[in-house]
Amino acid sequence: MNLGRMLKARAAEGRPVRAGLIGAGKFGSMFLAQARTTPGLHVLGIADLSGARIRDALKRTGWDETQIARDLSDALKSGKTAITEDALALINADGLDVILDVTGSPSAAIRHCLAAFKASRHVVNVTVEADVLAGPLLAKRAAEAGVVYALAYGDQPALVCEMVDWAEACGFRVVSAGKGTKYLPEYPQSTPDTVWNYYGMTVEQAASAGMNSQMFNSFLDGTKSAIEMAAISNATGLKAPRDGLAFPPCGADELPKHLIPRAAGGVLEESGLVEVVSSLHRGGSPVARDLRWGVYVVFEAGSDDARAEYTRRCFAEYGMITDKSGRYSALYRPYHMIGLELGISAAAAVLRKEATGTADAFRSDVAAVAKRNLAAGEILDGEGGYTVYGKIMRVEDSLASGALPIGLAHKVKLNRPVAAGKAVTWSDVAIAEDDTVKFRREMERQFAPKKTAAA
Repeated sequence: MNLGRMLKARAAEGRPVRAGLIGAGKFGSMFLAQARTTPGLHVLGIADLSGARIRDALKRTGWDETQIARDLSDALKSGKTAITEDALALINADGLDVILDVTGSPSAAIRHCLAAFKASRHVVNVTVEADVLAGPLLAKRAAEAGVVYALAYGDQPALVCEMVDWAEACGFRVVSAGKGTKYLPEYPQSTPDTVWNYYGMTVEQAASAGMNSQMFNSFLDGTKSAIEMAAISNATGLKAPRDGLAFPPCGADELPKHLIPRAAGGVLEESGLVEVVSSLHRGGSPVARDLRWGVYVVFEAGSDDARAEYTRRCFAEYGMITDKSGRYSALYRPYHMIGLELGISAAAAVLRKEATGTADAFRSDVAAVAKRNLAAGEILDGEGGYTVYGKIMRVEDSLASGALPIGLAHKVKLNRPVAAGKAVTWSDVAIAEDDTVKFRREMERQFAPKKTAAA
């Protein structure tokens, strides 16, 4: 409620929140567009593998050459912004408060997080793939260093975490929470060659807009949804559906009628789940008042007794949409603004020492599942590719089956065939024990249920 005021006070004192951005893609560019006009926020530096890409991002978002510093030291003194291709130099720059990782690479993000913790920097991890791969251990390492580790506000997981927190702070029981997306049953088999047909675009149109086919395919084939819901689960205590996300067609007005347990007339196997709702009916027609760009939380007044009757009556008196019993209701947000809202996380971490969502347990995992029959010798190409998609699983099921995390299913060779629809396992692949794999294994040892913890 007071971040804007606190930022203005820091601006007046000449002590801005100093942020370092790693990654100058679309998400990072959206942050830069608003950082330029946010009082009390100084982008000390931007790191990317390509300095030219940084300059292009700055130009697109309204910055000019007069705002670019000679180097990081000059940026601290002048209040300008430095450009560098050295992420570690940015992380260790004098005066830096918080790092925003927007690389999209789980391995790179984990390296940057650990380096930032060592340098006593707060971290906002936009690379949710890294959070799902090893978030609980990253959060623990941050706490040990006395800094904040946070999911990124503006992205759906942090927004859903906020809604769940609101409901619980009000004394409601959270029944379900998640987001909306465009989904049909054939989407999990989509590849970068077919993705633009589903989006109603030509290859040429996508190329002219600078759109990456594999990244957009990860949104379409359900992988990104699984990753985001796992992050929410690990940060809130909500559970994954046993058989993975069902993507039920559901509009905003139907949330408290459908996203409740089957025993109460809904579609969920039980209460307390993450789920993604589709903006399309199974036949392809649009859902009324869909939540394709939004997030939601469904909550209940309480059990059917006199103590909950007054709350249910208030639901009706104040025009809230409920199920037929009046027991369940919902709040939703129709849009998320991605990088335009990322500054909230940076300000919250530095000024309030508060995370906009952070993993506190290992509850859900995302397994790599074969899109088609895969042959021995094939190379997995990660999320959004031609070979696998991500499926959310409860951690006890993932670890018991030896499922390979989607975050590690990139440039990995299969030792043996895997049938379409089957999860790829650790024993199916030849994978090097690099630092990322070791960090994931350590996370399993520390946070998995004891009976299924990795050896």
